[in-house]
Amino acid sequence: MTADPFLQAALDEARTGLAEGGIPIGSVLVVDGEIVGRGHNRRVQSGSAVLHAEMDCLENAGRLTAADYRRSTLYSTLSPCDMCSGAALLYEIPRVVVGENRTFQGPEDYVRSRGVRLEIIDDPGCVQLMTEFIANNPELWNEDIGE
Repeated sequence: MTADPFLQAALDEARTGLAEGGIPIGSVLVVDGEIVGRGHNRRVQSGSAVLHAEMDCLENAGRLTAADYRRSTLYSTLSPCDMCSGAALLYEIPRVVVGENRTFQGPEDYVRSRGVRLEIIDDPGCVQLMTEFIANNPELWNEDIGE
């Protein structure tokens, strides 16, 4: 169990995705201390090319105002990839909290260079979930990261 309740919610989403037969990455969007969107990687479940956890989360949050995004925090169990980092930049999300970046690291330096406060928690639960998944599903993992 992680100490941060929002990261825990993202981890719960990741576990839901795994239980559905998908890739265990989860995300939540928080505005003013409340979760307004939840999502998990649903590429396998939906046959989608783009439904990474962060994209699913933003989609599930629905239409928000620019002001909402500018005071939000995006939580993800794994370092966001180029696509998901781009969405955070597009909507000017000022803070991204990442559960772990040992198993995959997105364009973190670039995201920081654009003014985003990127925080890496290195949560043991997030690391364990992805390490086990990658070891058991290398082909699916490589597909997800484009290798």
